[in-house]
Amino acid sequence: MKIIATILIALVALEHIYILWIEMFAWTTKGKATFKSFPEHLFEPTKTLAANQGLYNGFLAAGLIWSLIISDPIWAKNVAMFFLACVVVAGLYGGLTASKGILIKQLLPGAIALVAVMVWM
Repeated sequence: MKIIATILIALVALEHIYILWIEMFAWTTKGKATFKSFPEHLFEPTKTLAANQGLYNGFLAAGLIWSLIISDPIWAKNVAMFFLACVVVAGLYGGLTASKGILIKQLLPGAIALVAVMVWM
């Protein structure tokens, strides 16, 4: 069952790499298609702010990837739980302040992975 937890961690990390890419490198193109409720005229002036958000998503992904390569199982579990908890908190805050869709797209995968880590790692 540890393999399921590992796969879920990897999927959440990949999701955050994708978010990083959108926010840092494709904000004015793919960002418009992804964040449809955001006014179109604000994408260009908010490129720097979006890139900053993308960087934070990259840190989440890096921490999750780090947890997958730590050889000590206790440390790997603790690091995974910390970064998945950060994903859950960020998803909750984003869902309450920006878009309810973030609750499903970010919080839910992070929470499922966190539970899997707690149970199977």
